[in-house]
Amino acid sequence: MSLYDIERAEGGSLLWRMSKKFDFAAERIIPDPLVFCMIFTVVIFGAGVLVTGNGPLTMAQFWYDGIWSQAAFAFQMAFMVVCCAVTARSAQVSRGLDLLAGVVRRPATAVLLLMVFGYLASFVNWAFALIVTPVLAMALSQRIRGLHFPMLIAAGYSTMILGQCLSPTGTIYALLAGDHPMADKIGVIPQTVTTYNPMNIVIWVLLAGLTTLIAMMTRPSDHEVVEFNQEVTPNVAPTPETEDHTGSIAERLNGSRVLMWAIGTLGAVMIGFTVARNGLFASLSLSFVIFVFLIANFFLYNTPARFIAAYRENLKLATDVMIQFPFYGGIAGMMANSGLATVVVGFFASISTANTLPFFTYLSSSLVNLFIPSQGGQWIVQGEITVDAAIQTGADLPLIINAFVYGDQATNLLQPLYVIPALAVVGMRLRDVWGYMAFLWSIWFAVTSILLLSVSFFL
Repeated sequence: MSLYDIERAEGGSLLWRMSKKFDFAAERIIPDPLVFCMIFTVVIFGAGVLVTGNGPLTMAQFWYDGIWSQAAFAFQMAFMVVCCAVTARSAQVSRGLDLLAGVVRRPATAVLLLMVFGYLASFVNWAFALIVTPVLAMALSQRIRGLHFPMLIAAGYSTMILGQCLSPTGTIYALLAGDHPMADKIGVIPQTVTTYNPMNIVIWVLLAGLTTLIAMMTRPSDHEVVEFNQEVTPNVAPTPETEDHTGSIAERLNGSRVLMWAIGTLGAVMIGFTVARNGLFASLSLSFVIFVFLIANFFLYNTPARFIAAYRENLKLATDVMIQFPFYGGIAGMMANSGLATVVVGFFASISTANTLPFFTYLSSSLVNLFIPSQGGQWIVQGEITVDAAIQTGADLPLIINAFVYGDQATNLLQPLYVIPALAVVGMRLRDVWGYMAFLWSIWFAVTSILLLSVSFFL
């Protein structure tokens, strides 16, 4: 009997037993994600009144303005979830991922495949990785028995988060490499200096390798395995029996492949033209990625009837996103406009030296991200004061930028906003995966803190 089989029979691996310590919070404390953001709203409202001196009516106005500032982003995220889910649940993509899943035979190698796939997908684009990784997890779970599905989803989600710390499409890395608001102060910083400096590569490789090993070695006992529920992937395309067969003009139009190919070809031409003009990585905005999935669906669902049926079936996946993103916009509005975020960042900057500033930047970025879960939005609030602190203390600016990015990404394991689309695709609840996410975050926090405190002494 192998070590794997012994651990499965005797209560799971040591890492599994450690991860279960976080289940108490997941089962007893963590509410529905909507309640999560409502509690955050009340906390930030009260803190803004008490700490910044803004009156209740002023804070309420900040909250109201922030809600509507996220309307476009909320639609983008919701539409992304639906478009990506329609693509991922198509027969063609399902067959492709099933073939990929067929490469492996054992649970440990299945987890390794998922992690590598997730990192590679995240380098392309975070939105792509967010949706496609859980779909691969479903394909793996359908082929290989004994995979703990909640752990797969959490581990796959972590690859999307960590991948952004070494991705050329990362928001801040891309921003600073172009004409940005602080260019007069710090100049244009190419990604060879920020994203791909040697220290960042070392930190990322250590974290990615450690996370992969943890995912592979966290093995539950047989009776604790929660396998994938196949009922969450319905057949989204109407069958021939449900389609109109009257031979009418309406039937022919609803079943027209020519219309689908015409629109699909038009979109494909624009995708090619955009990449040729801007380059691949420069083209990978959120809107562009959504458009790619939308156009792909014109070819994957070859009639208007099947196309719209697929979208109708998957629109329900966007419910949580549409409701919660505006609330987080309101929280971000209160944090930014009240000055509360500046107070938090300023406190950490005031107690820092050149050697400790990377750690305190990581700490402050982690904290602020809980309430402003948008890297670009957080940089608007935190960026200038962080850069000023780096200049005043003589700290290494690229390392400070890296520390900001790691902090911003790490607490996405605690902050539920971005995992909601992935959970919607596979039909799971936040409490099903949050314990394992929090376990990973605790390890990331300890390892990253040590690395940032250590690295600064060698620069």
